[in-house]
Amino acid sequence: MADSARQLRLGAFLMATGHHVAAWRHPEVPVDPLDFSVYRRVAQVAEAACFDALFVADSAAVFDGPFASHTARSVYFEPLTLHAALSAITERIGLVATVTTSYNEPYHVARQFASLDHLSGGRSGWNLVTSDLAAEAQNFGRDEHLGHAERYARAREFHRVVTGLWDSWADDAFLRDKASGRFYDPDRLHVLDHRGEHFKVRGPLNVARSPQGRPVVVQAGSSETGRELAAETAEVVFTAQTSLAKAQAFYADLKGRLGQYGRGEDALKIMPGVFVVPGQSESEAQEKFEAFQELVEPQVGVALLGRMLGNFDLSEYPLDGPLPELPLTDSGQRSRQQLLTELAGAENLTLAQLGRRIAGGRGHHSLIGTPRQIADELQAWFEERAADGFNVLVPHLPGGLEDFAALVVPELQRRGLFRREYQGRTLREHLGLARPNNPFFA
Repeated sequence: MADSARQLRLGAFLMATGHHVAAWRHPEVPVDPLDFSVYRRVAQVAEAACFDALFVADSAAVFDGPFASHTARSVYFEPLTLHAALSAITERIGLVATVTTSYNEPYHVARQFASLDHLSGGRSGWNLVTSDLAAEAQNFGRDEHLGHAERYARAREFHRVVTGLWDSWADDAFLRDKASGRFYDPDRLHVLDHRGEHFKVRGPLNVARSPQGRPVVVQAGSSETGRELAAETAEVVFTAQTSLAKAQAFYADLKGRLGQYGRGEDALKIMPGVFVVPGQSESEAQEKFEAFQELVEPQVGVALLGRMLGNFDLSEYPLDGPLPELPLTDSGQRSRQQLLTELAGAENLTLAQLGRRIAGGRGHHSLIGTPRQIADELQAWFEERAADGFNVLVPHLPGGLEDFAALVVPELQRRGLFRREYQGRTLREHLGLARPNNPFFA
């Protein structure tokens, strides 16, 4: 049995219809990505299984390209709106929403997440991204996506402004004294008055300091610039790692950067994504997975591949040919581009084979097997310092998460690796993160 002092964390990663690119075509999957009853069911299943958080992905543009009409990634809920609804029907599970710093303003984002934290009783988290979908630019008055370096410089300042706004009020600022007529103590209010390269924001925020002090900040960048930003600002990192050795190297590198920012190792939780298909037997799990793989049209797999490599149109290349040499994109996912290029070379995969290979996990580590086999792998990564927990990616919703909750979670609990009941009420308490002090009222 694992050391009870250290327990792994689990996030349920939600993508419309499921993580598999062909999930929407499966007969067990509700076909409408805007069917709220599916999300209600997913939230109930995840909370009953004591997951730390629901993690919702997002892009501010429609997935386009020659075969875009063959995917379900054209319509989906805006994450903060969805989480506001889910906060009313859940009590404990965390609610992490993806919001880009490239096409938003800090005041809006600070206000929205602070509001969600109050609505949920301290369960909100912000997945800070810089946008990797170049098409988003054209929805926000730009012809081209911001370059990689500029996106991260803007993100760093954006984070500084948002956290400063979250600390606009001391925890005890609001007197609400009807007898004296004083609603708040003006001495317990801080005006940020930020003037920087990218933003000019006076403040203060018109939402009181949130139950968690600040919502939890999550990041997903694995490039050199992304790692440095995460070491400085993130409290959870979501990453794609394909092997134990690579995950260990990433874990050691990122944890090793924290000291220069005055942070201890426990201040940052690293949660790699893991694509999971469990079955009562190996053959059953494989049959489940192949049922989705058979629904992948080769051109759709290649379209997904081009999107993940950095928004390249690969439709003119032969399906049975190799992955072409592509320039390092300045607007796409640099770390994912490197990961997939290495995978294609190491296994000598054709374009169609690589597209089919990533149709489920999309570059994340994939586990297809029995609950014992899956738990063995998760335990190894956890105990050998490759992960503090995992973002669980399932092929379809809600069925894939129901399978994981019914089959894998009990095995993790039996080993003492995962909680049987919630001990706290806030997302910070679930993750073992300290409530931050307000630096303006120390």
